[in-house]
Amino acid sequence: MTGTHTLVVRQDNLGDVLLAGPCIRAVAAGSDRVTLLVGPRGSAAAALLPHVHEVVEWEAPWIDPDPSWPGSASLLDLVDRLRRRRIDRALILTSYHQSPLPTAMLLRMAGVPSIAAISDDYPGALLDVRHRLDADVPETERALDLARRAGYELAPGDDGRLRVRGDLPDVAALVGPAPYVVVHPGASAPARTASPGWWARTIRHLVARRHRVVVTGGRGESALTHLVAAGSAVDLGGRTTFAELAAVLRAAEVTVAPNTGAAHLSAAVGTPVVSLFAPVVPVERWKPYGVPSIVLGDQHAPCRGSRARRCGLTAHPCLDAIGPRAVSDAVAELWTTCQEFRDPRVWKRGPTGILRTKPPTG
Repeated sequence: MTGTHTLVVRQDNLGDVLLAGPCIRAVAAGSDRVTLLVGPRGSAAAALLPHVHEVVEWEAPWIDPDPSWPGSASLLDLVDRLRRRRIDRALILTSYHQSPLPTAMLLRMAGVPSIAAISDDYPGALLDVRHRLDADVPETERALDLARRAGYELAPGDDGRLRVRGDLPDVAALVGPAPYVVVHPGASAPARTASPGWWARTIRHLVARRHRVVVTGGRGESALTHLVAAGSAVDLGGRTTFAELAAVLRAAEVTVAPNTGAAHLSAAVGTPVVSLFAPVVPVERWKPYGVPSIVLGDQHAPCRGSRARRCGLTAHPCLDAIGPRAVSDAVAELWTTCQEFRDPRVWKRGPTGILRTKPPTG
């Protein structure tokens, strides 16, 4: 399908866009040009993905958890922007609980002649390829399955891992000397992370175990990172761009993070993850993909599968009940058992990510 201009749509958060990366590369292998339509919460991740020629940003009120209603003028403006790009085909990527059909309607209005999506709902004439996928698979594999159903395959030699561009900024002046562990305490949904007090105790325990700790966070999380770092760790909260955060994570030995974009960004740069995972969404779909990881958290808690954004309990038992020692033991296990994963004799960092140079032993 060379000679085509293909649109890929993924309109939610940073991590969702990163998880779509392998699907986008498959589309790029069969297209002359790839445009990515994202929401404002995911645009920084879109800018880091290889093989994307253009990023179009638009907030979809049926996807964003806290949207402003765009109004008819904004809807028609998006339709016009897409029509002027003369798109030949489109893939709409959604999570299992989202519908692609409102987006498909806009793409039809923009004159896109061929649209593919996974949809449980009857699409009428909105979809040319209506794929069904009931399996509880990782989000990355779900998107790749749609790509294959639409006729796209990864290029030969592409292992399907998450990747970002290789041209990340130099952050040595920010982080100081290696080795270090990154702790990223924030999450866009409060139900997906532990309490600030828990993070502060855990960081103190890691420091007591002789780990150098770097705390990271977005621009709205600087108060949180300052509180949990408490003078015992390097505090980078609000001090990095998303590209700089990727570089900080790439140089780390291990990342400790909840189910949030930083965990997926860590996977995209090849750094193992200790994942503090609240079961509000399925761990099988959303745990760090393609890197060694250890998942901590009660996956059978009452909130399992609820998609709750806030925990209804004063304590946060599925995460706050995890002992700091369990975290430091997981960090030590990944640090000592995953050296082959980070060994430059086994892995090399290419312009589009991490590539294996020889097969694993054993």
